[in-house]
Amino acid sequence: MTDHNASASSSSSASPPRPPSAGPAAAHAVPVAGPGEQRLVLVVEDEPTIAEAVAARLRAEGFTTAVAMDGPAAVALAEQTRPDVVVLDVMLPGLDGLEVCRRIHAAHPAVPVLMLTARDDETDLLVGLAVGADDYMTKPFSMRELVARVHVLLRRMERAEAAARQAAPETMRLGALRVDRTQRRVHLDSAEVHLTPTEFDLLVCLASRPRAVLSREQLLAEVWDWVDASGTRTVDSHIKALRRKLGAEWIRTVHGVGYALETPGVPGAPGPGAPGLGAPGVGAPGPPGTSGGVPGQAGPHGG
Repeated sequence: MTDHNASASSSSSASPPRPPSAGPAAAHAVPVAGPGEQRLVLVVEDEPTIAEAVAARLRAEGFTTAVAMDGPAAVALAEQTRPDVVVLDVMLPGLDGLEVCRRIHAAHPAVPVLMLTARDDETDLLVGLAVGADDYMTKPFSMRELVARVHVLLRRMERAEAAARQAAPETMRLGALRVDRTQRRVHLDSAEVHLTPTEFDLLVCLASRPRAVLSREQLLAEVWDWVDASGTRTVDSHIKALRRKLGAEWIRTVHGVGYALETPGVPGAPGPGAPGLGAPGVGAPGPPGTSGGVPGQAGPHGG
């Protein structure tokens, strides 16, 4: 399939007729059913050409789509349709994308959000992650990559749903940090730490091998399902977001390699396979080939 850039016009292909919609978002947002009636993606973009191009490509890939072209319509339509994924532009009339993301995340914290931004500014990206975004792309972007990232977000959501259905609780304890994988909740001391779905998955990946250094490429493969290194900045931005919520002392940077989860205030904290990680008294060893919890040492896959 030919790849199209998001800035390209979609006027050359006919769009399917739109049924009338009801509710407060009717003036600017119309749900459109795609083939298969499968996962629903809410596309929020005020540029009609881009909105239609993104929605058309997603429908061609088998998704159902809904389109909103301003902030209030996006919030209303998210409540009305309960999407599986939201593709959200930052610059919107009415309410900007950050506020829309904040409201959607507050109402539906498990719904992943992919933000679109025209500015490749790290401060803006960190703010987006702070309000609940799970991933971001900078305009102009590849439609093929956008579809791939939507698929990745859905696969991670499906894994989270499968974990939530497990009968036995699975809790990871590292000093003052407690990670409940079944309920997808994190507590630091007695206070709950609210994480986005991506931040939670990243923390679980690091916590499964405490003090072991995981490369950016390894984290991309395990958390984002990416097989190349094109998203290493995504890893860095999410690590910064985690540090802001947990405290900088919890995550150590090994320059040129990657990151490790530390256990501040716990002398000789247990490595993988030792009691204290996983359910009480049950070890949770990392996969074969990891570093075995040796500080500052990456495993064979650690780049």
